[in-house]
Amino acid sequence: MTAQAADAKGATWEIARWTASVADGPLPPDVAHAARRLMVDYLAAAVVGATFPVAATVRRHVLDAYPGVQATIVGEGPATAAGAALANGTAAHALELDDGYTPGASHPSSSTLPAVLALAEQERSEPARTLAAVAVAVEVACRVAAAAHPATWRRGFHNTPLAGVFGAAAGCSVLLRLPPADVASALGLAGSHAGGLSEFLLHGSPVKRLHAGMAARDGLLCALLAAEGLDGPPTVLEGPEGYFAAFAQNEWDPDVLLGGLGERWAMRRTSVKPYPCCRHVHGAVDAVLKLRAEHVLPPDTVTAVEVETYSVAAHYDGTDVGTLLGAQMSMPYAVAAALCDGELGLAQFSAERRAAPDVTRLMAAVQVRADEELDVRYPAQRPTAVRIRRDGSPDLHLRVDQPYGEPSNPLDDDALDAKFRALCGPVLGQARSEEVLRAAWAFTDLAPLTHGLGSLGGPA
Repeated sequence: MTAQAADAKGATWEIARWTASVADGPLPPDVAHAARRLMVDYLAAAVVGATFPVAATVRRHVLDAYPGVQATIVGEGPATAAGAALANGTAAHALELDDGYTPGASHPSSSTLPAVLALAEQERSEPARTLAAVAVAVEVACRVAAAAHPATWRRGFHNTPLAGVFGAAAGCSVLLRLPPADVASALGLAGSHAGGLSEFLLHGSPVKRLHAGMAARDGLLCALLAAEGLDGPPTVLEGPEGYFAAFAQNEWDPDVLLGGLGERWAMRRTSVKPYPCCRHVHGAVDAVLKLRAEHVLPPDTVTAVEVETYSVAAHYDGTDVGTLLGAQMSMPYAVAAALCDGELGLAQFSAERRAAPDVTRLMAAVQVRADEELDVRYPAQRPTAVRIRRDGSPDLHLRVDQPYGEPSNPLDDDALDAKFRALCGPVLGQARSEEVLRAAWAFTDLAPLTHGLGSLGGPA
């Protein structure tokens, strides 16, 4: 399908029409299961993220600026739905543990689910409709991001909030039972809230965390305003002054946006993160950990680590790890820490570990470069090859085409549960953590979730 053909059909309208139709029937079983997985992973990221300073800062603002009792802030209690969406989206994106969508280089759940769950709580939506809203929100966010990637990324935009605001607006439209014309207006309004720059990559600014919360809050607002009758431009995505023109200079793929809509669900192909860092570095970490597990590999014998990868991933080669975000966006740091410690969890990103001499020495030995052969495989794959050179021993080499957590190399449900327990148990207490986990999988009622998440701490 050409861009002109999609425009003639009305790409925004097609998404609006489909969004409105999803609420009329049950989700396919595999899609419903995928939506539950999205919720489990989102809640894990939000709970542990709520314990970090950036989330606490946003919560303080929300309690002051969004007083209310309509929805639950993770770890805090009640606020307005918009305030809860802002706080919870920020928390979920606070530690780089939220899910991703490789074709769009985005984080769809942290920018959409906070809006859907907050509005569902406010509206007392039935679970089936809420689950449909979750599926729609993530689907739209995935498709909008992927349709213009990497054009948007090359221009310095952060795809998570760019696309997430549309997904949040669509998901909330399902909860509000909006007809297609009003969904189109919600999307049209969302276009004027799309934004987010990647300048944080150069400075380690925590504004990246805020991007997900802002997208969730603003998408919710757009759906509410559309429900009140406020019109938005119905060609906001494909129009001559619309989203793809403004953010991607019309470098977008209509088939990615619309092809198989309602039949091929992109939200079933999101990735789950095993490590709290940028997804682009996970392939290198997988390779290092596997080589370390299979060989005697004292870090002090390593003289060099050569990483070849696709050009988007090679961009994350910085070595300024004075901030948490700087370390999370650094392939040299992630490789060095994993090689030194044999694991890569939150402990490896502490201020003490970032300054440790053994990690600092090894980080200086990591070289990252883009490889043309690997470049053509992205985004269908995330290929990364690692060669470890050692003093007095043969080189070790391994290539990883799909990092652990991708759809073709997935964390299964048991592994996802283990991630949830590992992150939430120390924060909520093991008993309450199990209650929330069971409630998320069953999803027959929102009350157990909101009751279990309104405060942090509990018996182990």
